[in-house]
Amino acid sequence: MSTLTQEPEREVRTVLRHTGARKFIGDVGAVFVREILLVFRDPFTLIFSLLQPLVFLGLFAPMLTGAVGGLGGGGGSTAETLQWFVPGVIVMISLFGTSMTGSNLLYELMTGSYERVLATPLNRSAILIGRSLKEFAPLVVQGLIIVLLCVPFGFHLYPLHLLVGLALLGLFGIGVGALSMALALAAKSREWLFWGVQQALLFPLLILSGMMLPLESAPSWMQVAAQFNPLTYIVEAERALLGGSFGAAEVLWGWVAAALTCAVGLWVGIHRTRRTV
Repeated sequence: MSTLTQEPEREVRTVLRHTGARKFIGDVGAVFVREILLVFRDPFTLIFSLLQPLVFLGLFAPMLTGAVGGLGGGGGSTAETLQWFVPGVIVMISLFGTSMTGSNLLYELMTGSYERVLATPLNRSAILIGRSLKEFAPLVVQGLIIVLLCVPFGFHLYPLHLLVGLALLGLFGIGVGALSMALALAAKSREWLFWGVQQALLFPLLILSGMMLPLESAPSWMQVAAQFNPLTYIVEAERALLGGSFGAAEVLWGWVAAALTCAVGLWVGIHRTRRTV
């Protein structure tokens, strides 16, 4: 008799579990579509976000040409400089874009639209994940544009390696975006706090990653500090991938750093989102 009673209960739990999973995926998709439509309605934000990396590319690359031999290249040609420098620019796009994700949330908090989103039956974790996934689509577009612009100047394109590199950045960007939104929720009406913390963390991480300039010539304390910077491993992995290598150890460590950043970011972000009333 007890066995007969347990069977329907087990079936009900299974149905509820599958229904809950489908609802969660549907909620993530709904939030993603909502967020990505905002990007399409305001394409100038996406275009403007490309200007700063292009400025860095146009100003730094000529300065490094001729010195890239000391960075691991051969004769320091323009092509070799771009092969070393472009991956760092693509990572910069990811870092700048995803770290400012919380600014949009701050605006919604001030206008009250975020409270209206919370009033819907959407899963709160799905709200965060859907917003974070939105960062992946613009990142792909921006990365492709940067690479295609550099191909006529000697940059060697490995299409499959580029796609893997963008997927790696997507995983990393989701984590950074989630952390940015968690910071926005913690700051709420104190916008100055969000920007103060964001800027205080952004540029040290950028400099200590070897993104713009090589760490080989940096002081020993900076080289040690760089080993604790997850962005360092992302940059090295991108240079290996866009250089045509899948099997380099840097690629493995890059995926580890991206996965850890994503896991920590989602955990912190989901925890903060569930506490938000």
